[in-house]
Amino acid sequence: MLSLLPLAGAFLPDSPVKFALQAAGNVWLGFFLYYGGTLLMLLVIARLIRLCTRGRVGRWHGPILCLAATVALVTGVYGLVHAQHTVVRRYDVPIEKDGEDMKVVLIADLHLSVNSRLATTEKMVELVNAEAPDLVVVAGDIFTSSYAGLREPDRYAEALRGMKAKYGVYAVYGNHDVEETLFGGFPISPISEAFRTAEMEAFFDACGFVTLTEEVVTLPHGYQLAGRLDGEKAGDGTTDRMTAAELLADIDPEKPVLVLEHEPKGFAELKAAGADAAFCGHTHNGQLFPGDKIVPLFNENAWGYAEIGGLDTVVTAGVGYYGPPMRVGTDSEVSVVTVRCTGKHQEN
Repeated sequence: MLSLLPLAGAFLPDSPVKFALQAAGNVWLGFFLYYGGTLLMLLVIARLIRLCTRGRVGRWHGPILCLAATVALVTGVYGLVHAQHTVVRRYDVPIEKDGEDMKVVLIADLHLSVNSRLATTEKMVELVNAEAPDLVVVAGDIFTSSYAGLREPDRYAEALRGMKAKYGVYAVYGNHDVEETLFGGFPISPISEAFRTAEMEAFFDACGFVTLTEEVVTLPHGYQLAGRLDGEKAGDGTTDRMTAAELLADIDPEKPVLVLEHEPKGFAELKAAGADAAFCGHTHNGQLFPGDKIVPLFNENAWGYAEIGGLDTVVTAGVGYYGPPMRVGTDSEVSVVTVRCTGKHQEN
């Protein structure tokens, strides 16, 4: 019966009842993942013990069920609380070009939705402003595939508008910054029906974001910042976007080129087109253990800093969560990146 909560939340029309069921269903999903996983592991262990003792050990179904439920409950409560505590992580990115250093704060994956808390967003803004950044970049997924599910969006926009940076706050859209049907936080409708709404775009504006959609802007000290549409869902029911070469065709190769996009993909293409560094989100660093062990198997850089083919990349775990409003084995984070211009590289 509890497993019907996310199903009801997916297919009911928009209403307070639908959003309440979605919120409860997301919490249940997190509990059930750990309950089911623990239960399976304990049953396998019990079966192996019975085989090794040739059945001399009795059945442990009652204790196994109680232990699995206890593990899931403790882990779930920890995950719910831990997800609301945002940490700051710092990285240095060296670029072999002449120029001034720049302090960039990277945030992503706020996933504002039915399980969001305004206090968490306000705390994130405090952490950002405490860094006195030159530039703030937001790597998409402000929403979780719905605008109507966010209570009091004006208050969230007011909080986010409070972020301060010397050269402004720039953002790109993510694959969840569209309207689509979700089941337990995961999309079940086709990409052809995934459209960004006017309310979503207006929210970005209300937050004070300069939203980049397949364009390059020049910042002080010659820095060039390129913003890409999401490669999975462009927001118009397609996956259409410029190639990296098309996007960066008119850059000044003598000046630093930073690329902001949601998903950490296509790094070789970006480097070949002239990019120096890429800032991304999307992965959540797996969000829930053992996701943090699995995600790196499918991404060149799943989290943190990595130089890939000569391109400096930083992928943030994000501030929010999708599906279960929990974090286990990972942190909600604000990433502070100091871009250091080390001068032009001289070949011997």
